[in-house]
Amino acid sequence: MADEKPAAADETVKKDAETEKPAPKPEVPPVETHHELALGNKMLRYSVRAGMMPIKNVDSGETEANIFFTAYTLDEQPAASRPLTFVFNGGPGSASVWLHLGALGPYRVKMQDEGWMPAPPYRLVPNEHTWLDLTDLVFIDPVGTGYSRAVKAEDNKKYWNLQADFESVGEFIRLYLTRYERWSSPLLLAGESYGTTRAAGLAAHLFDKGIALNGLALISTVLNFQTIIFERGNDLPYALFLPTYTATAWYHHKLNDELQNRPLREVLVEVEAWAENVYTMALAKGDRLTAEGRTALVEKLAQYTGLKPEYVEQSKLRINPARFFKEILRDENRTVGRLDSRFKGRDALAIGDFPEFDPSMTAITPPYTAMINDYVRGQLGYETDLPYETLSYKANGDWEWDRGKFPDTSEPLRSAFARNPFMHAFLAMGLYDLATPHFATLYTLDHMDFDPEMRDHLHFADYEAGHMLYLDVVQLAKLKADIVAFMRQALP
Repeated sequence: MADEKPAAADETVKKDAETEKPAPKPEVPPVETHHELALGNKMLRYSVRAGMMPIKNVDSGETEANIFFTAYTLDEQPAASRPLTFVFNGGPGSASVWLHLGALGPYRVKMQDEGWMPAPPYRLVPNEHTWLDLTDLVFIDPVGTGYSRAVKAEDNKKYWNLQADFESVGEFIRLYLTRYERWSSPLLLAGESYGTTRAAGLAAHLFDKGIALNGLALISTVLNFQTIIFERGNDLPYALFLPTYTATAWYHHKLNDELQNRPLREVLVEVEAWAENVYTMALAKGDRLTAEGRTALVEKLAQYTGLKPEYVEQSKLRINPARFFKEILRDENRTVGRLDSRFKGRDALAIGDFPEFDPSMTAITPPYTAMINDYVRGQLGYETDLPYETLSYKANGDWEWDRGKFPDTSEPLRSAFARNPFMHAFLAMGLYDLATPHFATLYTLDHMDFDPEMRDHLHFADYEAGHMLYLDVVQLAKLKADIVAFMRQALP
């Protein structure tokens, strides 16, 4: 019997060892490098930090996810008073690579001048239109994008909803301000596509945390998803997409001579007025629309879309964008892009309702994927064997839209403006964007009960390009000029 106690004690020690949690991995500091960039007649000297920011559980203090970031800071300038812009793309499920290496960063992917894909191998070139001379930049890859991951793979999904996205990106921003002593810097957010949805929500979320913004740069904006989701019973998008159908037809020379020979913006003024005052009202009548009214509507829709009247009639006056991509150039056996309807694709067969792929997406994926992998390791010295997720289809497909069928962050944005009357917003809209059309953006802003006395805090510009309007070098230069003017108004 005397031998039993030591045995029991040994068993207890063994169980304790088995249940003891492994020690957390030590945090790896970001890699810091130093660079120079000739920008016109001046030289930009800057430092770059590339690495992970740990996102920790509030209660346990344990790291639950790591967010990859690339931060650019101008040297020899007081950081505390220099503007700081946090940047992200959308998807949801997209890394920040597109804005990073397409528009804002000191280097950009070399595409053809209009934005078409060049022949491989691809290369980076100095970006003479970088925003780095105006503001320090922090590019954020939310969890599940870029190199960012949850510590446990099964936990990635818990970050893939609106509220968790606001909280994790908001926590990243709080930590960055703290660790790098930037609480006194003028602050801006720059987002594209779903990134504008995120920015609008963050404007309110951060304010609740005591972080007030000076400005938002919203590129290819979507706040109210009712304006872009085509569902039975939701006729709103049909009217809001129409001007972009017209712009697309104009670009590809599919309009009649009277419209084709006029400047695009002049044509759009006419179409937008008709869509708002006639088309919307006609769709609202549903089956009560008279035969005479239907005939007149078919004629106008065919005229403004470049489609055949028979096709418009058979579509019941409602043109779905996926079908438009296929139909507008069917006689040429070509399709047009969703992200940028200037781009052309070719399917195996001219028949069918929908295109096989989006030619504007396939044109940018290989160049940007190759160059971000090359740049991060080769120039920034950050080494990892993880795949860089430029666009995670898993995150996109598993995203939980927890604010109803039509998510809407226009109300958080309105609330942020109401509480922070010093904030400004700049909205950049591509006229050939069939993902987040410009008329849908304008509609949303006109229906968010915005304080009339604050309207001059909203600044707009349109661009003759698509969703990623900066792919076109002329529009990239225009974007920089517009941002310079915006920052003069938004910053102290």
